Amino acid sequence: MVSKTDDIPATVPTGKPTERAEEGETPDSSETRKETLKDPCACGHGAKATIMNGDGAHDQSEEAESKPDGGGDTEQGEDANEQEVIVIQDTGFTVKIQAPGTEPFDLQVSPQEMVQEIHQVLMDREDTCHRTCFSLQLEGNVLDNFAELKSIEGLQEGSLLKVVEEPYTVREARIHVRHIRDLLKSLDPSDAYNGVDCNSLSFLSMFTDGDLGESGKRKKGSELEQIDCTPPEHILPGSKDRPLVPLQPQNRDWKPLQCLKVLTMSGWNPPPGNRKMHGDLMYLYMVTMEERHISVTASTRGFYLNQSTTYTFNPKPASPSFLSHSLVELLSQISPAFKKNFTALQRKRVQRHPFERIATPFQVYSWTAPQVDHAMDCVRAEDAYTSRLGYEEHIPGQTRDWNEELQTTRELARKNLPERLLRERAIFKVHSDFAAAATRGAMAVIDGNVMAINPGEDTRMQMFIWNNIFFSLGFDVRDHYRELGGDAAAHAAPTNDLNGVRAYGAVDVEGLYTLGTVVVDYRGYRVTAQSIIPGILEREQEQSVVYGSIDFGKTVVSHPKYLELLEKTSRPLKVQRHPVLNEKDQPVELCSSVECKGIMGNDGRHYILDLLRTFPPDLNFLPVEGEELSPESQRLGFPRPHRHRLACLRQELIEAFVEHRYLLFMKMAALQLMQHKANKESKAQTVSDGDLALPPLESGPDSAAQESSPASTVPESSSDSAAPQSSSESAAQESSSEPAAQESGPTSTEIENSPAAPEAAPEKDAAVPAATTNGSVSPGAMATENGECASPLEGKEAEESIPGLAQAKELAQSLAAEDGSGIDPRSREVVLNACRAVGSISLTSFDIRFNPDIFSPGVRFPDDSAEDIQKQKQLLKDAAAFLVSCQIPSLVKDCLDHSALPMDGATLTEALHQRGINVRYLGNVLDFVDKSPARAQLDHLYAVFSFLAPLFVFIQENWDQRVDYQCAKHIFKTYLQGVELSALSAAVSHFLNCFLSSFADAVAHLPADELLSRKKNRRRRNHVPGGGDNTAWASLTPSELWKNISTEAQSYYHYTLQCEGVDQAVERYSLQKITLLREISIKAGIQILIKEYNMDSRHKPAFTEEDILNIFPVVKHVNPKASDAFHFFQSGQAKVQQGFLKEGCELISEALNLFNNVYGAMHVEICACLRLLARLNYIMGDHQEALSNQQKAVLMSERVLGIEHPNTIQEYMHLALYCFANGQLSTALRLLYRARYLMLLVCGEDHPEMALLDSNIGLVLHGVMEYDLSLRFLENALAINSKYHGPRSLKVALSHHLVARVYESKAEFRSALQHEKEGYTIYKNQVGEGHEKTKESSEYLKHLTQQAVALQRTMNEIYKNGSNASIMPLKFTAPSMASVLEQLNIINGIIFIPLSQKDLETLKAEVQRRQQLQESGKSEEQPEDSQLELDDKLPVDD
Repeated sequence: MVSKTDDIPATVPTGKPTERAEEGETPDSSETRKETLKDPCACGHGAKATIMNGDGAHDQSEEAESKPDGGGDTEQGEDANEQEVIVIQDTGFTVKIQAPGTEPFDLQVSPQEMVQEIHQVLMDREDTCHRTCFSLQLEGNVLDNFAELKSIEGLQEGSLLKVVEEPYTVREARIHVRHIRDLLKSLDPSDAYNGVDCNSLSFLSMFTDGDLGESGKRKKGSELEQIDCTPPEHILPGSKDRPLVPLQPQNRDWKPLQCLKVLTMSGWNPPPGNRKMHGDLMYLYMVTMEERHISVTASTRGFYLNQSTTYTFNPKPASPSFLSHSLVELLSQISPAFKKNFTALQRKRVQRHPFERIATPFQVYSWTAPQVDHAMDCVRAEDAYTSRLGYEEHIPGQTRDWNEELQTTRELARKNLPERLLRERAIFKVHSDFAAAATRGAMAVIDGNVMAINPGEDTRMQMFIWNNIFFSLGFDVRDHYRELGGDAAAHAAPTNDLNGVRAYGAVDVEGLYTLGTVVVDYRGYRVTAQSIIPGILEREQEQSVVYGSIDFGKTVVSHPKYLELLEKTSRPLKVQRHPVLNEKDQPVELCSSVECKGIMGNDGRHYILDLLRTFPPDLNFLPVEGEELSPESQRLGFPRPHRHRLACLRQELIEAFVEHRYLLFMKMAALQLMQHKANKESKAQTVSDGDLALPPLESGPDSAAQESSPASTVPESSSDSAAPQSSSESAAQESSSEPAAQESGPTSTEIENSPAAPEAAPEKDAAVPAATTNGSVSPGAMATENGECASPLEGKEAEESIPGLAQAKELAQSLAAEDGSGIDPRSREVVLNACRAVGSISLTSFDIRFNPDIFSPGVRFPDDSAEDIQKQKQLLKDAAAFLVSCQIPSLVKDCLDHSALPMDGATLTEALHQRGINVRYLGNVLDFVDKSPARAQLDHLYAVFSFLAPLFVFIQENWDQRVDYQCAKHIFKTYLQGVELSALSAAVSHFLNCFLSSFADAVAHLPADELLSRKKNRRRRNHVPGGGDNTAWASLTPSELWKNISTEAQSYYHYTLQCEGVDQAVERYSLQKITLLREISIKAGIQILIKEYNMDSRHKPAFTEEDILNIFPVVKHVNPKASDAFHFFQSGQAKVQQGFLKEGCELISEALNLFNNVYGAMHVEICACLRLLARLNYIMGDHQEALSNQQKAVLMSERVLGIEHPNTIQEYMHLALYCFANGQLSTALRLLYRARYLMLLVCGEDHPEMALLDSNIGLVLHGVMEYDLSLRFLENALAINSKYHGPRSLKVALSHHLVARVYESKAEFRSALQHEKEGYTIYKNQVGEGHEKTKESSEYLKHLTQQAVALQRTMNEIYKNGSNASIMPLKFTAPSMASVLEQLNIINGIIFIPLSQKDLETLKAEVQRRQQLQESGKSEEQPEDSQLELDDKLPVDD
């Protein structure tokens, strides 16, 4: 659901202090306030909870995923990083800038900046934005654009830089015209709607009235009087209306001021030779707002009017010529309307938040758009005709050598932090440029605008080169994949290959190169775009390949250099080095799958490609004759036939499995050590010790399984203990920057620092799942040898095994450190037995790796490796069993305890992938949900799972794929395959009608016959791969489509969809048609007109061809990471978890700087960083700063993820809280209403997150005395909480309390008492009568009873004495803003606790005590309830 760098992981170590009070954190508070990490859901996580409950508790962090070396001492690493950072933190200074015609102004610059960055600032400033062709001069010397400021002699604080106009060239003149066009269109959203130039939409400013900081100061005083709280009808609880139009509210600024009617290239271009000699570069044609038609010459000296007209060429200067260096200056002299409107336009432009204007690193497409008038645009027209090849920004006049750029950036130095930052920035920039170019090229290929390099061959076999990128289509050419599933395999191979490129790229071994790879799905075709290895096009593939196989293992070759390089990747990627037989029956050593090819480029680099089998096969979907899977898999109906034989396990699954085996290995070694110890000591002592009463130990797997305990009980031992690791392993580690932890050889503190191991013995009731180091959550129980989960031990039993575990670690360390000669043979035997039991490839240390060639058709192994092959087969079966018996239950458990809350198809897929579960397992997940005892609490999940995901992922696959050529009626095979471009919108609208409209007789609107026949006659043979009857799509009917959908769900997911049409599906699975429309549009890249669609009409179809505006590509690519920044972010998170807020805040601010350094201003990880920073600012009392950072986070989320992405909804909620705290009540309400509208659109009302949102809205409405409205939202929140958390949950008790408060404000004391009694009962049963919460509730009940009695007395008095009654004034007070804010903080997971000086001292003493315990390695001895006692001593003020 969230980005990799999300707030705070779900599990928090308890051994370190979780609180720390800082004096004077909140300037407005006389008492020191402090923030505990307390879980409002109080389901037993007390001390382990996170600062975020509002979002962290259900955001899964993958914080360990990209640790570059899997371990290391975190503290030492931090110190090293902090020292390195000093290098790049040189202080900034101020320079003066003097531009022609303006006053000098001051500019703050940093020594690391390049001169070019000052150029960019000047081109963006309101008074200098119209200049593009100038140089900066210091004391008459021209500054080099690419020089860093610190390298310029004489540049210091207060230096004057002069802006000097330079003569134009053709390139500079084009850049100038392009820039002026961008300025004229700066408020126009059409580029964002059309998905070009990395523009995307943002609507936050519509709900905040511009900049939040300013409006806050302006409105604070009179807020209450002028507030309008009425929400739109469609967002009220219970409303069934789901309008689409409010998704994109129309901004009044988006009807921009028109400055010019026409600006275009003149038909007289290019200038004839004699005019070139006079300095003419090109001619422009314009029409001003006053209807004046003018012709302008761009010359080396600037722009001037000439005497040409549309039909006569006269390049002589007009009189007057108005020669100006800038086009804006020229037009301002000619057209008063231009001057006035351009000034106003620029003023508005610079008032917008920079994040609304900056380009995103990757293109984000909008699935809805209004009807935008198509205006004349010279730049867009030029782009369309030239493909921008000649005018790339970097290397004018030639296409970019993508391969050289991609590989050169990887070769940059990376010894220290500044070097690594430079390298990562270069890698990220080239990757984002390459992804954009590849997407443009893939669309050009499918649209038929690129000539094939083999035009004579069948269209399916054609290949293309455009802009130095190689493009191939996802079809099985030359029966290459015949044995693996034909076209289905050819369609799956590119994504597998991309995953391989991603994995090898993350390991980042020096000297080993992968190709730039982008996979694009567009208009029903899958296109793979790759950079080109130098020289590969000049020779046959057979001659090029020096490693691997080109025929799936029939002939195999190897190469010592490749073996050496790949050996370095084998540990992080868990790939086993293994021999295979070649065609001469000779063994050949490989360290990858046979399909992986090594090619030496003409540039001398070692490239690997075809990485589709980097990870081992998934045996659950690969039936093999004579092989039986483990019982768990068989019970669930595996192995199942799949449409291709390339089904692989995900890297996340491999990591989780190895982590799980490592814990099992440690547990087994510990138990055996304890057994030896028990045998040595007398029975009497054993019994009296109480620690060692263990059952006798067999070395087999079963007994280990019986004794296995939850992953969460692994204790922290002293920081110098280490797991097995050999010197060669550590060398491999150093050279790699792998994304997952090195389970196979963690360095000294990996086990302790991984979230899998809380540092103190957990409380008995704290059944927190332990997050494994790859971000997935390992099940609460260990597993048996074949991967099935055993039942967890609890309490004492878990503790009993702890001392043995510490010994096992010491033993493993000493075995790794020495040659083993001084080790007791019994101890060596312990490790040997444990290694055998868990399937380690080494018998002296833990080391699990997989052979990716097992079960590959055509691959043969030497006879002498038969035993090893058998072990590998068993390991694969265990991994497959682990997925179904541990990871799937773990996912469902996370959904039950709300640590994972998928809202839509994308977040669901992410939740599955984080745990290593492929989407093809959806049927199994659904079965598991169906059989779950808490089925009702998984309704929200069932809606997303049961129908959305199978349907959409599957529709996406078929939309993209049309692969099953044996099945004549395969969905979409007839659909996009043969559709003429002229009929595309008709075809798509007909499909949407069949899919979503209740109109049973959906009939396709065919284009006019005469057009169709003419098109047919002219059609080029290779226009679109495919062909056939191009009107076949028109015969599809709704019942046929739904029948196909059900068949496909059954065959692909083994799941039975019990519906025959959309209306049945909506009713049975509690779905919304608007949600289905959003999902299918996003998955298939459809853009529709934003208007209200009546999909329930039985009399006419909902969609017409005019409603389909565009088809966009769906792009998959590698996301390069900013590793150093990520580590700072993680360190900051860890500090915050321990309660060191100030240090955490500093580290996260530093991470933000480094992220900006690598990614530029916009990126999803920067968004996560800003969110956490805002949260910390808020906690530490700096509400204004929190507001500013959260505003940036919302804008960035809208721009980078999409305006209605689930993350964006979360960001809106946080921003509303900070707005409320700043006194901006109406803004807070508007933001919450927007968030509720988006959530209704994305997943409907029946979702656990809706309860939190409605509680927020209800509380704010209560604060502004809108009691009836407030009750509607709070009672809805209560109903949802009761459904998803159970009626006895503490969340429900809190909901009852909030409702009771509103009833009290309305003087309806009977209802108030009823709700508060419910809450009191829950508190009493859950936390006992002595708990602070129960006491508070009891006090409140007394208060309500007194109020009710007083009211009744008054009423009686009135009835008795009529108008003469002497009435005591009743105290009906409106809730104070402070009390509302306090409740808002509580429901969003932030609790401030006032501490006295005595409490502070107790706390500090406790913190020191724990640190000493930790340092001495005795964290096991800490009393398990000490944390609770501490919590009880702190008076909770809520």
